[in-house]
Amino acid sequence: MDINQLNEHFGLPGVLVFHATPSGLIHADITTPHATATVYLQGAHLAAWQPAGHQPVIFTSRKTELVPGKAIRGGVPIAFPWFANRHDGKTGPSHGFARIQDWTLVFAALAGDDLHLTLTLGPNELSRSLGFDQFRLAYQLTIGRTLTMQLTVANDAGAPLVFEEALHTYYAVTDIHEIAISGLDGVSYLDKVDNFNKKLQQGDITVAGPTDRVYLDTTATCVLKDHAGKRHINVAKTGSTTTVVWNPWEDGAAKLADMDPTEWHEFVAIETVNAAKDTITLAPGATHTMQARVTVETVES
Repeated sequence: MDINQLNEHFGLPGVLVFHATPSGLIHADITTPHATATVYLQGAHLAAWQPAGHQPVIFTSRKTELVPGKAIRGGVPIAFPWFANRHDGKTGPSHGFARIQDWTLVFAALAGDDLHLTLTLGPNELSRSLGFDQFRLAYQLTIGRTLTMQLTVANDAGAPLVFEEALHTYYAVTDIHEIAISGLDGVSYLDKVDNFNKKLQQGDITVAGPTDRVYLDTTATCVLKDHAGKRHINVAKTGSTTTVVWNPWEDGAAKLADMDPTEWHEFVAIETVNAAKDTITLAPGATHTMQARVTVETVES
């Protein structure tokens, strides 16, 4: 659908309206009684969410190029069908193809004070060229005072579907030097900045340098304590047994063409994931659902 058709079929006056960037990327601008948000159809990409009375919760780089076929830096990229790079020796886009494909909006409705959106993605020319031709994805967003992101994968093939997945969420923080993440004390992780050495988390996570950790066998809720912002961001999940915590730090950010060199201190990624040893093997005809639910609370200190 073009913008006129989207606004005619799904638009809600004062709540949901569709626009396009100069390059042609279509996005939905959302205003509910309790939040504002922006969702791009490319990648079903949530680029902003701000509950009423709070600062923005989702970070998107000011330098990202909003052009067709290029991944958006920040927001909530959907990684599928692999998390980082393919493990079978074949080539393919980093984090898979889902985040650079146009999804189809199939449902939009205001229920109470929350906007519900459903977007879908099926086989296309790119996915078939990469060996994925019998799958279906459905992404359900509930946008209001709480943000719920739910990704369902269906296997239409006669053989098992093996895949990794992630909601690679960038959370806005006031200052990366003044945060802590609780919920993963005692959980083992692979430290990707230290040759994938396996380590044990002790206490809260603080970020004092390049950080890329894959926490294994965990379904725990994480609490991002944005001390300088006087708030806690709670990230609860289901259907996921991997959590990734990432920040490139100054040197890493300088190597990213789509990130301003000063932006590394404005976010931390807490990712809802199934990857590595927690890769999903989905039986023929089966479905798998992974969900992240985000809430924000103001704290005094």
